[in-house]
Amino acid sequence: MKNIALIFPGQGAQKVGMGKEFYDNVPAAKAVFDKANDVLGYDLADIIFQGPEEKLMVTSNCQPAIFTMSMAALEALRASGRLAGVNVEYTAGLSLGEYGAMCAAGVLSFEESLRLIQKRGAFMDEAARLNPGKMAAVIGFDKDKLVDICREAGCEVANFNAPDQIVITGQADKVAKACAVLTASGCKKIFPLDVAGAFHSSLMRPAADKFAVALKDVPLKVSDVKVITNVTGDPQETVEEIRENLARQIYSSVQWVDTIRFISSRGITDLVEIGPGKVLKGLIRKIDPALNVLNCQNPDDINAILV
Repeated sequence: MKNIALIFPGQGAQKVGMGKEFYDNVPAAKAVFDKANDVLGYDLADIIFQGPEEKLMVTSNCQPAIFTMSMAALEALRASGRLAGVNVEYTAGLSLGEYGAMCAAGVLSFEESLRLIQKRGAFMDEAARLNPGKMAAVIGFDKDKLVDICREAGCEVANFNAPDQIVITGQADKVAKACAVLTASGCKKIFPLDVAGAFHSSLMRPAADKFAVALKDVPLKVSDVKVITNVTGDPQETVEEIRENLARQIYSSVQWVDTIRFISSRGITDLVEIGPGKVLKGLIRKIDPALNVLNCQNPDDINAILV
């Protein structure tokens, strides 16, 4: 039996209308959107399908929307029978996508995942208001030199997305200082990110502390399918470890490069990116071009999936 990994995108992959074909054509997927509406107490599906984009972009809508669409796509894939005869050995997700990974593995229920995403977003927004900050994507600069520059400037690394794509985070003046030094050191591409705060930085510690309290009574399960945490890029083995890393993830660097390299080191050659967009496929092409990444964001994708 062939072993594969399922991977899930994070915030930024959303677009108005995502998942509508699943909703209209796959009863199992429609049930996911309907369940999300019931759990949240408002019509999330209408926001996803109708927008406007400004409303979908709001964190409190965007994060549950991406998660819900990803889970609907997963249920459509399962209903198709395309996963029969394969073994899902690992799941992983980029930042928010880790909740899709945990739900897919059976570590968290769909309902509990949504409730946690709601709380996580609210706590992060509150922390961002209390401790304002900025983020910027740095393209094509040496990793070790970048880490040193960030340390000297007083900012941090939010995401190791690919060998040539690293996101920095922290107080606005310190991020600006690091960007100036990077530019002076020969970096040609730095893009400020349009985000509400300095996510995946120590400025998010208050959010992580509140989230840790919220996690105490949430039922978690250990699964045969291993979820790789963003915090270390390794699979988690115990409920205690999962609970701790869910809180740490809020202020820790996203170790996506290490995550994909771990999956590859275990002999996995096929990954399925489940949810909107193809961001992860693009990053993985830079991390390990030998890996085969299939996408699942509409019914036509499912018909083309052969693993």
